[in-house]
Amino acid sequence: MNGLDLRRLEYFVAVAEERHFGRAAERLRMTQPPLSRAVQQLEDELGVRLLTRTTRRVELTPAGEVLLRDARIALDAVAAAERRTRHAGAPSPTLRVALKADLDAGLLPGILAAFAEEPDACEVELVLVGIGEQAQTLRDGRADAAIVLAPYDAAGLDAEPLISEPTLLAMAASDPLAARNTLRPADLAGYVLPGGRPADQFPAKAGEPEAAGRARRRHTVADLTEILRLVEVGSMVCFLPLSVTRRYPRPEIAYRTVADVPDSEFSLAWPQQATSRAVAAFVRAAEKAATDQSRADSATAAAAVSSCASVTK
Repeated sequence: MNGLDLRRLEYFVAVAEERHFGRAAERLRMTQPPLSRAVQQLEDELGVRLLTRTTRRVELTPAGEVLLRDARIALDAVAAAERRTRHAGAPSPTLRVALKADLDAGLLPGILAAFAEEPDACEVELVLVGIGEQAQTLRDGRADAAIVLAPYDAAGLDAEPLISEPTLLAMAASDPLAARNTLRPADLAGYVLPGGRPADQFPAKAGEPEAAGRARRRHTVADLTEILRLVEVGSMVCFLPLSVTRRYPRPEIAYRTVADVPDSEFSLAWPQQATSRAVAAFVRAAEKAATDQSRADSATAAAAVSSCASVTK
């Protein structure tokens, strides 16, 4: 055997995911007979049965389960290699940086300024993604570096911790709990995440500013603006990093500390196989920006303490 045909693997994955030849053919924009022949040829080539077929449904055999898992990885790797190769061959070098808007701990301007001073600096392209998608953009070749919020899927990635800040609870200012300055996780009993998990079990997903709703209806939200609107009307509560709460001061929202909720940890991540000098320069710039911001925050805090001390004398 000289190796598996990538097209046949793509066809098999479509059938395995759809569990139906007709739906898979529609997804692939082809007719069903050549799709069936390609999957049969793949089974013949491997010498194993991958699927069991009925008139209504397709099921995976144990061998098919294994191939589905590994085929997804292989196809993703090929797609990532294609993206990285095209990017590397572009006429003008660029560094693609993935981030979720507002989830950069306020570091982005400082990082870009520091990167511009690096000898290996180049043009930066910002890749704006959804909540928790930053790490995947590195694995699939869409980005060269990413600002990530822990916890996240670090498979195949290296990372440099940048900054840590408190995680606060955003809730409707009219909520009775908002009368307290500090809450406990147990106080959130009765609030549930949109997916149904109790809010008092935060955190859950990697890199996600958790949203929870007291209302019995589950809300599907696409961005932070929608989340905050639902918080304002009392339909949800949301855990957010301190830097985000500072960007969105709203009279209808109260931000409160919840005991034992972990701090928000921001890092810069990049693919382990990266050899780009621009990536290395961007890492150095991120470290410098984080150090500068930490010093500035410490100086501000010290000034506030000094001011309070002088007032009480």
